[in-house]
Amino acid sequence: MQDWYAVSEVEKMLFDTHAHLDDHAFDEDREQLLHDLPNRDIALLMNPGCSLETSRAASALSQRVNYIYAAVGSHPDSADEVNDDVIDTYRQMCRQNPKIRAIGEIGLDYHYEDVPREIQQKAFRMQMALARELSLPVIVHEREAHADGMAIVEEYPEVKGVFHCYSGSADMAQWLIKRGWYIGFTGVITFKNARKAIEVASSIPRDRIVIETDCPYMAPVPYRGKRNDPGMLGRMAEKLAEILSMPLEDVEALTLENGKRLYGL
Repeated sequence: MQDWYAVSEVEKMLFDTHAHLDDHAFDEDREQLLHDLPNRDIALLMNPGCSLETSRAASALSQRVNYIYAAVGSHPDSADEVNDDVIDTYRQMCRQNPKIRAIGEIGLDYHYEDVPREIQQKAFRMQMALARELSLPVIVHEREAHADGMAIVEEYPEVKGVFHCYSGSADMAQWLIKRGWYIGFTGVITFKNARKAIEVASSIPRDRIVIETDCPYMAPVPYRGKRNDPGMLGRMAEKLAEILSMPLEDVEALTLENGKRLYGL
């Protein structure tokens, strides 16, 4: 049953395309935050899972909060949990909850390599195959694994989605966009050392740009180092307006429509 946290898109313009409101960082004030976000310009929000446990939490949240949608999947750090049973559980969750609109957060992360690369790659492929089967977009986390990430993407040409918290080059972004992908920008674009992210944002088609908080992480300036939340998404829109030389309200409308198209809303 939907809860009372409703929102009017006529008045609210921002779509946080990647937020983890199921995270324990929000345990003390989650309900108040859910109540307040429509008054902080949030129209829509995508909450992806990072494991079977958090995917269940994300799905449950989407079923009770009007403006929240969910994705299910296992992050590279949880890749060692992925097997046929977990994939079937995700399959059934997608069939049972129409507000699950993507497979994610999936991908590769070679920064710490808490899970061996070959296990990450197998889990990524299994979840890309599930997205293909269900005709759903994917939310990809890719960190310091560009070559292997692109190789796996190329194996599944029917699957599209978003590279969230994008960290690759402008050339790689163009490669993805030619294949129908979107690029997600976080609070990183507000950082003083954000040269690469700004270069990417200014060089790709505007209809492929989405914004996200990735909260509780990646808080934008001037909140860097603090807990991030979707109410801070406006800082990313403001920075994009500056980068693209566009009115703020046009950036808000643009990224809202892009996010809706990405997730089929």
